[in-house]
Amino acid sequence: MPEFVSAVVPASAPPARPFAWPTDGLSYGGDYNPEQWPREVWDEDVALMREAGVNLVTLGVFSWGLVETADGAFDWTWFDDAVELLHAHGIAIDLATPTAAPPSWLHTAHPEVLPFDADLYQQPPGGRLAWCPSSAVFRRYALRYVEALAERYGRHPAVRLWHVGNELGGGNARCYCDVSAAAFRDWLRARYGTVDAVNEAWGTAQWGHRFGAWDEILPPRGKHGAPNPGLYLDYERYSSDALLAHYLAEKEVLERHSAVPVTTNMMVGPGAQVVDYASWAPHTAVVANDHYTLVDDPDREQDLAFAGDRMRGMSAGRRPWLLMEHSTGAPSWQQRNRAKDPGEIARNALGHVARGSDGALFFQWRASTAGAEQFHSAMLPHSGTRSRIWREVVALGRDLRALAEVRGTVVEPARAAMVVDDPAGWALQHGLTPHRALRYGRELRTWHRALWERQVLCDVVPPGTDLAGYDLVLVPTLLVLSDAEAERLRAVPARGGTLLVTYLSGVCEPTGRVRPGLGALQDVLGAWTDEFYPLQAGERVRLDDGAEVADWTERVELDGADAVVRYATSSLAGGPAVTRHAVGGGAAWYVGAALPREAVDRVAARLVEEVGLPRTAEAEPGVEAVRRVGEGSSYLFLLNHTDADRKATTSGTDLLTGAEVGPVTTVPAGGVRVVRER
Repeated sequence: MPEFVSAVVPASAPPARPFAWPTDGLSYGGDYNPEQWPREVWDEDVALMREAGVNLVTLGVFSWGLVETADGAFDWTWFDDAVELLHAHGIAIDLATPTAAPPSWLHTAHPEVLPFDADLYQQPPGGRLAWCPSSAVFRRYALRYVEALAERYGRHPAVRLWHVGNELGGGNARCYCDVSAAAFRDWLRARYGTVDAVNEAWGTAQWGHRFGAWDEILPPRGKHGAPNPGLYLDYERYSSDALLAHYLAEKEVLERHSAVPVTTNMMVGPGAQVVDYASWAPHTAVVANDHYTLVDDPDREQDLAFAGDRMRGMSAGRRPWLLMEHSTGAPSWQQRNRAKDPGEIARNALGHVARGSDGALFFQWRASTAGAEQFHSAMLPHSGTRSRIWREVVALGRDLRALAEVRGTVVEPARAAMVVDDPAGWALQHGLTPHRALRYGRELRTWHRALWERQVLCDVVPPGTDLAGYDLVLVPTLLVLSDAEAERLRAVPARGGTLLVTYLSGVCEPTGRVRPGLGALQDVLGAWTDEFYPLQAGERVRLDDGAEVADWTERVELDGADAVVRYATSSLAGGPAVTRHAVGGGAAWYVGAALPREAVDRVAARLVEEVGLPRTAEAEPGVEAVRRVGEGSSYLFLLNHTDADRKATTSGTDLLTGAEVGPVTTVPAGGVRVVRER
């Protein structure tokens, strides 16, 4: 049997260690890669960091092969110099383990650590995350380096945060090699106990694919097949756990040598993420995220808001989180890179702070002149200190220093929540589902946007979250749903709240099996789905409110609910598309169609009115409003995403200018106000 490391992770995280924020005020800075530059440039770097107000940098992310230059041969000279230089200038360090990028000598000596894709093509060296998460060989080398790093710097006063790897869940999120297959079978034994239990869970009698022994079970290899949905879902879960197990292995080494808190940078956005970060969050001292907007996204501010709301929903007790990376311009991996518009850097950074981040870090400090990311934007761009980006970076540093008192406060409690689950997204987007072009992020962003535009705060939370404090709970396309989560959702209208569920929610069990009756929530919804009617490319169905639906419709039968919107055309004409069921002291809504934006807006407007959801602030359209609160204080963030001045009702002190404002303040075009409210 191939040698592997276990992907079985603890059912619960150990108690959190005491956590001190790494900087006195809000954190500001980004990835620093001095190894790319001659030594004389470093002095200029730290001087400019001081000018910009940088107080935290991430160091060492890609430094493995530059410190361990050959197997077991460590040269810390330049690294020591960089650490001491930063410390001497009062700049704290988020010290990364560089295991995301193995050195060339390791790949040459042990090519078996390179991951295999689903067609068993082995990834060549030269990329990032080029290692199999279940490789025992890679784990030994990685932990040897982490041990040496932690022994050397674990008690250094400049090191304020440990940063495991980089964007775990990127290039190596899935490996299908024989080592991974053996580790997967070990993971299945821990989950199910017996092969018969696996057969029962996956329904392997279909197509006669029953397993008689563990060794018969393989990963879902081949990109063009139709693997059993249960096999596919469990391999996704195993792959997420395999990476989490690696993170935990490095974390254990770091914590043996250091009292400094440990985290890693996630990649959380609006759709299904490549790993289940919600299951990772309890194992981090602070949840941290990398977020990059897309140049061609017309609603990129709302995408940013969704990511922030999701990070906050994963943070225990709604504690502040950390924006570990974003960009001063477009990142180099986009097809058509373009700089951000004037003022957009500050709006993006402060938008994350508004939604709970206690800092704004970038990738990276100084723009690279060589390598794959040579055209990636940076705080100090290729055009240097005479550039607009540099002027805005310095101005943002001043803004963050002016907001120092905001650190440690939390976003005010939301009364609306959206339940989001990565495994449900994996299930929706894979296999022989009724509509294989559907993307999980579509309904998530559509419904979140409808509240965001109304300045109604919405937490984005994983399954298992206590929903008792929410008056409105949205459940978009949550295909996979456990019985326990279904009970939590049923309790919402029973206690007087409002539940809204969209199509393809609760249709499958966590194993991927279809639930008889096509839904776990039919009783509370007072409606049930008889048949799916996914629309063909270019096909449209009109509703009786005048809207036109594309992509998805279904034949819905009423069982106590009332039809709110009906189909006006097609064979579904006269049938309900949107229903409402008065139940308990509340209501349960069902949306059986992929409503266009204007139809969602109408439903959302009614929900906001019926539930009585408050707006964060009275502000003109185009102004995003978020409030953070602390002991005896509240801070209203107002971000104007339009090219014209907008007004908002608030009174207090604008921390960015020091001016007293109210009872109405003008938020300048593309600008930001942060008001300490009276």
